[in-house]
Amino acid sequence: MEVWGAALYGDPCAECAWTWPRHPAKNVASVRSVPELYGKLLAGASGDERHPALSWSVTGYVCHVADNLRLWAERVSAAMASGDTRITGYDPDAVALAQGYDEIALPVALGVLERSAQTWVSVLADAVAAEVVLLHESRGQQTAADIASNNGHDAHHHAWDITRSIHAAEAAAEQT
Repeated sequence: MEVWGAALYGDPCAECAWTWPRHPAKNVASVRSVPELYGKLLAGASGDERHPALSWSVTGYVCHVADNLRLWAERVSAAMASGDTRITGYDPDAVALAQGYDEIALPVALGVLERSAQTWVSVLADAVAAEVVLLHESRGQQTAADIASNNGHDAHHHAWDITRSIHAAEAAAEQT
């Protein structure tokens, strides 16, 4: 069984300080605010900023969060519609390559994030209310509340990565 959530990242998350567990409504509200938060964090950014210890640019992280929210919304929505609750994992780096994160303009990525977050909020709010449970191939049983917490953490954690990347780019610019 794959270790995930607080068992993997710590409580609070050792890197971004996300606390587990949270009430599902708080997680949904957190994701609802992600597009605005990212817009503020990236005001004036080019999108190419990158922390030397991270593999993606800030635009890449925006794209990843948008894709992660969209994929989970699709999975949960499909399970609710079909009754088939089995889901598989995915490789975020393969998705990044297939989607061409390095070629996407930051304003486009932020627009996609807005739409993905809106869809996710709608689907997950319904799934939490319906107490949907999915069976992940490597994580095991994932309730809608678990998914809301994990996806909320992902978005919050990558806001922290974006902030670190912006600060690293600013520091590098000051040295030149």
